[in-house]
Amino acid sequence: MMSMKTSNCKMSVMLHLIFFAALAPFAAAFSRREYADALEKSILFFDVQRSGHLPAWQRITWRADSGLHDGHQDNVDLTGGYHDAGDHVKFGLPLAFTLSVLSWNVVEFGTQLRTSRQLGNALNALRWGTDYLLKASVGEDCLWVQVGNPFSDHQCWQRPEDMDTPRTAYKVDASHPGSDVAAETAAALAAASLAFAKIDKSYSKTLLAAAKKVFAFADRYRGKYSDAIGGVVCPFYCSNNGFKDELVWGAAWLFKATGDDWYRHYLVSNGGTLGGTTTAVNEFSWDSKYAGAQVLLAKFALTGAEELRGYKDRADNYMCNVLPRSVSPTSQTSVTPGGMLWHSGQTNMQYVASAALLLTTYSKYLSSVGGVIYCGKTRVTSAQLLAYAKQQVDYILGHNPRGTSYMIGFGDKNPTHVHHRAASIPSVRAQPQKIGCQQGWPYYNSGSANPNQATGAIVGGPDQYDNINDVRSNVVQMEPTTYTNAPVVGLLAVLATGAASQ
Repeated sequence: MMSMKTSNCKMSVMLHLIFFAALAPFAAAFSRREYADALEKSILFFDVQRSGHLPAWQRITWRADSGLHDGHQDNVDLTGGYHDAGDHVKFGLPLAFTLSVLSWNVVEFGTQLRTSRQLGNALNALRWGTDYLLKASVGEDCLWVQVGNPFSDHQCWQRPEDMDTPRTAYKVDASHPGSDVAAETAAALAAASLAFAKIDKSYSKTLLAAAKKVFAFADRYRGKYSDAIGGVVCPFYCSNNGFKDELVWGAAWLFKATGDDWYRHYLVSNGGTLGGTTTAVNEFSWDSKYAGAQVLLAKFALTGAEELRGYKDRADNYMCNVLPRSVSPTSQTSVTPGGMLWHSGQTNMQYVASAALLLTTYSKYLSSVGGVIYCGKTRVTSAQLLAYAKQQVDYILGHNPRGTSYMIGFGDKNPTHVHHRAASIPSVRAQPQKIGCQQGWPYYNSGSANPNQATGAIVGGPDQYDNINDVRSNVVQMEPTTYTNAPVVGLLAVLATGAASQ
């Protein structure tokens, strides 16, 4: 028995090195120290977005407490959590997706995060969000999914510390179902339970118990949350893709977290009806989870779970769809002249970042078994997947035609007019007197650079020709989001540790 354990350990180390050695042939656009700097800042952005009574370990000091009465009018504590972008609404669907993805990075690349001395910061950011999700899911067959009315919020330009717009809370329940947001919340809680499994076993068990409960609710009462509360969630985070992808995503994470055959059977028996084994996509986003679930489940198929092979086939398909035509003849995604993956004019960097995560993770899975994929008749290796992921992150960091880093605070050249209320108005430390709802608009219209740096924020990014217009009113290109930042954490950790040179 001892020799078997030793053999498995050696094999694990060898496969681990094979994955990271795949980085070696590719020229470094940045140094390990620069990647480490980008990694730290990618997590630091969560401090910028934090709502509630700020913790002692808060590192962004120009922010202060906000949203301290969220949920109180409904006798529920909904303080905490994160604003998803440049406004002050707490939208449940993109928040839960952000936390699912951040958790996945910790699960897959926790060793590199620890080596980079960023694991603690990543877990702090994650727990702040999952604590909020636990509060939001405290009832039976009920989930609080939003705080704040976006229409009234968008009438104002003010700091989160000064908010005087209605902080109305919205929920889904048995009579008004929201399978999409509930199943995504279950995915986030289950994924986070794995992220904390070796750090805080008690908290991990609490997260997993909540995940099971919320997923059962999502599956039992089926419906789109934007049908239930659509008047205040659309057009911002409408569930355009429905809820089937989230049910697959939630079940996938619960299967990974529990190993329970019930979830395996659910995924196998519903693979066709829910679309997990039949739907081919070229995006992974807050609204489209199929690709994430397919990649996650592909690992099981690669290690012998033949009943999940359909998910692995679709994961291969996603890779072929997002790779450039120079690599994949079946590509379904455009590339800008400067090499950026181009998916949509709506905050395109979110698709760049999420593709980088899936490419990196699937490269790891494939290399662990010495596998390759085929795009048509073209053989694609794990090294090629990783190379493209790195190229996309390098583009974000400034290896692009404009020489501009689209991560704020990284590099010498950044956009200076980020569409972000808190960053664009003097902080409460600099200007203590309250700035009312309408009093902040002069700052919005100002041509001056933001007085506060939204450190780590990845903005929406350039257009399909690599051009960007650095003005605050340019929401599509200049607004950052948490779900753009979360996916890049793992790859940055890999690059920062210099594993390729080991």
